[in-house]
Amino acid sequence: MKEKLLHTPEGVRDIYGEEYAGKVRLQEKLLHKFHLYGYEDIQTPTFEFFDIFSSNIGTIPSKELFKFFDKEGNTLVLRPDFTPSIARCVAKYYMDEKMPVRFCYLGNTFINVSDLQGRLKESTQVGVELINDNSAYADAEMIALMIESLQCANLRDFQITVGNVEFFKGLCEEYGIDPDTEMDLREYISNKNYFGAESILDAARTPSEVKEKILKVTELFGSIDTVLKARDFVHNQRSLDALLRLEQIHEILRSQNMEQYLTYDVGMLSKYHYYTGVIFRAYTYGSGDAIMKGGRYDNLLSSFGKDASAIGFAVVLDDLYLSLRRQGLAVETKEPAVLLLYGQSSRQEAYTTAKELRDQGVHTVLLQKDDTVAMQVYQDYASSFSYELREV
Repeated sequence: MKEKLLHTPEGVRDIYGEEYAGKVRLQEKLLHKFHLYGYEDIQTPTFEFFDIFSSNIGTIPSKELFKFFDKEGNTLVLRPDFTPSIARCVAKYYMDEKMPVRFCYLGNTFINVSDLQGRLKESTQVGVELINDNSAYADAEMIALMIESLQCANLRDFQITVGNVEFFKGLCEEYGIDPDTEMDLREYISNKNYFGAESILDAARTPSEVKEKILKVTELFGSIDTVLKARDFVHNQRSLDALLRLEQIHEILRSQNMEQYLTYDVGMLSKYHYYTGVIFRAYTYGSGDAIMKGGRYDNLLSSFGKDASAIGFAVVLDDLYLSLRRQGLAVETKEPAVLLLYGQSSRQEAYTTAKELRDQGVHTVLLQKDDTVAMQVYQDYASSFSYELREV
C-alpha cells in the first residue's frame, strides 16, 4: 500500500529539480515577451461550470472532461482549455468595451483521454487572447508573437503552419456537403488522410466531380503561392475571402521578414469547433504534436452574451521544454547560488555573510558542517545542485 502511494495516476507526473527550474524559467521568458506586446495577466478558475465547455461551445468532447459535482449538485469540470474561460471572463467584465483588450495567462489544463499516445492528462499552458480586433493585422500580430516567443525560448528550427477554416466550410457549402458529413471529414482532411476522406464521401454518395475537388484540399499546402492555387476550383465568396485573408497576413509578415517561418495549409482544421477563421500551429523537432496552437474565434464570446471578435494561441509549455532538451538547446535554469559551509564556532559569521550575499541578490544556502563527514561529500553535494562551495 505504501509503495502504491509513491506513484502518480496515469497521465500525470512529478516535475522537480532542474527540469522544473527550466520550465519555470521558460514560462517567465514567454510571459515577458507577451508583456512587451502589451498583454496583461489574467487568472481564471481551475474548474468551472460544465456549460462553459459544453458541446454547444465547440470545445473538446464531454467524455474527455474531468467532471465532478459541488454540494448543490452542479456539474463542474476541470479546465480543459483556457479560451472559453477567458471568453466568459471578458464577456462578464468587459461587456461594453469596444476597443481591443489583450490578456495573457499561465496555468494547467486537464483532459481525460483514454488513449494517451504519450500525451499527459495534465499540462501547463501559457498563452494570449486578443479581443475586439477582427483585422488581418491582429492575425499577423498573433503569428509574429508566436515566432518571437519561440525565438526568445532559444528555438531556431521551427515552422508555423497557417490555415483558414472558412475555406473548407465554404467549399462544403458550395458543393452541398451536409453538416454531418463535413464533421466526419474534418479529421481526415486535416490529417491528409486521402483514403479515409474518400471513404466518407463515398458513403455519402458524393458525385465524383465534387469528391475530386474536396479531396484536392489535402494537397493544398506549402508556400503561399501553392495555397492560392485553390482559387482555380472554388467559386464561393466564403472560400475566396479565406484565401485573400491568408494572402493579406502573408504580406504583413513578409514586411517584418518573417516569411521564412511560414507554411500554409487550407486543409488544416481543428477539433475545437469554435474556430471561425485563420488557425495556426507551430512545429519543431523533438515533438510529435504542435507546441503552439491557436486561431480566430469570432463567435465564441456571443455564447456568453458579448458580440466580439477574438483571436489567441496557447503554448504547450511541457512539449516546448522537452523539444528544447531533445535538440540540445540549453534552458537557463537558475541563477548562481552559494553554499556556505560553517562550523559551530563560525555560525554568527556565517549568518552575517549570508545576509550580505542575499542583500546583493545572491542565492545563499547555509549548512552546518559535521566533522564526521568527509569534505568530498560536501563538495559532491554542492556540485549536484550547482552551488559554489564556500567555507566560513
